[in-house]
Amino acid sequence: MAKKVVATLQKGEGRTYSKVIKMVKSPKTGAYIFKEAMVPNDQVKDWFKKK
Repeated sequence: MAKKVVATLQKGEGRTYSKVIKMVKSPKTGAYIFKEAMVPNDQVKDWFKKK
């Protein structure tokens, strides 16, 4: 029953965003850290280009 309720509440716009993960080197320690964000699909390439 719960699956039907969840399926009816979706608007179909859930795939307009993507979760992006970038590996960045920390200036203090030199270790790598991961930056995550939810970005609209049309802005993914721009997100990876910026520092």
